[in-house]
Amino acid sequence: MSVRPAQAPDLAPLARLWWQGWRDAYLPLVPKALAARRTLDSFIDRMAVALPRVRTLGPVGAPLGFHLVKDDELSQLYVDEEYRGAGIATMLAVDAEQRLLDAGITTPWLACPIGNARAARFCQKSGWTLARAQTIPTEIPGGWYPLKIWRYEKHLTQPSPWAARAEDELSGSARPKTLSHGEREGPAAKRWEGERVRPLQ
Repeated sequence: MSVRPAQAPDLAPLARLWWQGWRDAYLPLVPKALAARRTLDSFIDRMAVALPRVRTLGPVGAPLGFHLVKDDELSQLYVDEEYRGAGIATMLAVDAEQRLLDAGITTPWLACPIGNARAARFCQKSGWTLARAQTIPTEIPGGWYPLKIWRYEKHLTQPSPWAARAEDELSGSARPKTLSHGEREGPAAKRWEGERVRPLQ
């Protein structure tokens, strides 16, 4: 399995994955005014704009996770709930770091929601260092909302030591439950924006 550019059939499932993951990561932690604006439609609109820069993995039309790099920021990284702990987040992180290096970025940053201990642990495990708390403008329909986050930074080297770990995790014996396409798209299917390196805005 390898990370690939997102394609048009990925748009709707990626938007839903992002929306559900954002709710898992952010809903208990952000003001109600922001949560009310984070509708599924808003994520569909954002994914439609971001899709040319999104990288994912898994079958076309049934992605398992994705990342989005914006300039020097690892802006989004989410994994489907059924595939958490299967090495998907690590593979996406490795690919994102390589894209940043290819662009000449050696000290990228990412935002982690203040209070999300799981996301913070993943950042630290992946070699990211907490730089400071800060307020950033996060996109909402019709404008921006000031969001307080933990800013993590990482000094990148070539090659990434995480590549081998990703392969090891994917080839391990622990495998996630495999859903049929019908189950995955059904209303009862649970999706997560996942092991968010940046449980995102």
